[in-house]
Amino acid sequence: MYVIYDQATTKIIENVRYRPYRVTRHYKTMAAALAARTRMQRRYEDENGLRSADTGPLYDYGIAEVNHYHKRIERQVKRVNMMSGKEYYESVNTPNYCSPSSEAYWSM
Repeated sequence: MYVIYDQATTKIIENVRYRPYRVTRHYKTMAAALAARTRMQRRYEDENGLRSADTGPLYDYGIAEVNHYHKRIERQVKRVNMMSGKEYYESVNTPNYCSPSSEAYWSM
């Protein structure tokens, strides 16, 4: 399995496809991940009216195998627990509602 991630933030990118509606975070093969990143680049170019510019997903996003990503690439961020006030580290990919630093976590 492979993931596409933003090289600046190391956050996993979700690819949204509308026909049929699907949100994809993991790809079975490297070729599938490369194709998805190319489709993201083409969509970016169409939306912004750019051609042959050195910007967009093709240049800003990386592809890595899932285990390698979690062991070597994924960043940890320092957060403060909302109830106890203690600092802790969590993954950049932790959703807000699963983070003890958010009000949504404590209101469930």
